[in-house]
Amino acid sequence: MGVGSMVSAAVVSLLLWFAGVAADASDHRYKINDPVPLYANKVGPFHNPSETYRYFDLPFCSSEKVKDKTEALGEILNGDRLVDAPYKLYFRVDQNSKLACKKHLTKDEVAQFRSAVTKDYYFQMYYDDLPIWGFIGKVDKEGKTDPNDHKYYLYTHIHFDVYYNNDRVIEISAHTDNNAMVDLTEDKEIDVEFFYSVKWKETHTPFEKRMDLYQQSSATAHHLEIHWFSIINSCVTVLLLTGFLATILMRVLKNDFVKYAHDEESADDQEETGWKYIHGDVFRFPKHNSVFAACVGCGTQLFALATFIFILALVGVFYPYNRGALFTALVVVYALTSGIAGYTATTLYCQLEGTNWVRNLLLTGCLFCGPLFLTFCFLNTVAIAYNATAALPLGTIVVIVLIWALITSPLLVLGGIAGKNSKAEFQAPCRTTKYPREIPPLPWYRSTIPQMAMAGFLPFSAIYIELYYIFASVWGHKIYTIYSILFIVFIILLIVTAFITVALTYFQLAAEDHEW
Repeated sequence: MGVGSMVSAAVVSLLLWFAGVAADASDHRYKINDPVPLYANKVGPFHNPSETYRYFDLPFCSSEKVKDKTEALGEILNGDRLVDAPYKLYFRVDQNSKLACKKHLTKDEVAQFRSAVTKDYYFQMYYDDLPIWGFIGKVDKEGKTDPNDHKYYLYTHIHFDVYYNNDRVIEISAHTDNNAMVDLTEDKEIDVEFFYSVKWKETHTPFEKRMDLYQQSSATAHHLEIHWFSIINSCVTVLLLTGFLATILMRVLKNDFVKYAHDEESADDQEETGWKYIHGDVFRFPKHNSVFAACVGCGTQLFALATFIFILALVGVFYPYNRGALFTALVVVYALTSGIAGYTATTLYCQLEGTNWVRNLLLTGCLFCGPLFLTFCFLNTVAIAYNATAALPLGTIVVIVLIWALITSPLLVLGGIAGKNSKAEFQAPCRTTKYPREIPPLPWYRSTIPQMAMAGFLPFSAIYIELYYIFASVWGHKIYTIYSILFIVFIILLIVTAFITVALTYFQLAAEDHEW
């Protein structure tokens, strides 16, 4: 209970911290002619959103020295690298074809821009925390199929349309001028002038609803119908499993109980079969009790992590383009819930008569973090090699290591000590025999791998439609905002997983395989 209270208090503190961040940030109120922050974020090929680079990795110009914005941990983890943009947009001040800067492009820089235009590079900026997108150029194919005959152009004029309500910015969009382009087809030095225009328009949309525009992209009527179809599909799966399990529990087990009761009364010496035959082995401790306890501990922590993330999502913390909020929450909540893993793993390990609880605690701490760290090292090395924004700087890596060393590890140890001192004992409902019974030969489909495949198929079929939208959000341009539906699907996933586990466990015991 002490560990649970500690984690609950920490999560409440996290919620208050998020609220404090929202309250302490800029109030987004401006007077006429006030400078409104415009940050250039990143560029990358449109068809591969995971591949992004710093804005000034392309040879754009700037009228003054480029300054990096101080970013939070979540923003860096999200791959955001904000710098001052070359355009100055003052509140409610219209601009018409204003010169931003000039740049003399060398042959190599022209080739660099041409390569980016060929790959449909887009740029992303943030104006008063509102996202802006646009393409940096276009390819004019003129009906020709040979790439050598194509024309490549760089846009040099951006039009900003900004909507305001009293003293707040509500919406912004950017579009490029097809009449203001520079030809990049040939490898030759050129002088480029970048211009921008700003048009301010009044709107009656309240500031509190300015993010609704981005939420609507994933909450249209068509998308909602698909989400509800996913839920109905999952509910049908649950109903079928419920009927299936009810049949097992009410008919098969009832018949088994009647038969075994009759056998005990009439023929005690008759040979037992089925699950009753192995009642003396079914509660035998697993061979690898330390790995088993560590898996249960890590799984419990990840379940708690998912639960707290859903709570934060349902109270509105992860609104669209709240840069890095999700990654910050994942890091902080995972660190704070490590005590749950230590307590659960050590308690179970001691119940399974384990003796080296310290080694079990180390295994629990490394079972999830170890493979995650190795995967991170590989991906971060690749990102560094390509100079992508996904590469984490050394300072961020040090911060994460310190969080793991100063928060995650101590809480894991405290949870382990609490679990060791809980004095909980495993109370089996029947006595375990001294020697295990031999498991009869089983068909191939009852081996471990086919069982794992069968156990994963139904839960996957219950959530696969929702998974598509999640993957489209992680590796695509779509935004996932319907957390309430995702929470419903998560509950259905838990129910389906529990049901299929009970069913497969019964079949395994009925086949006299006691190593469940």
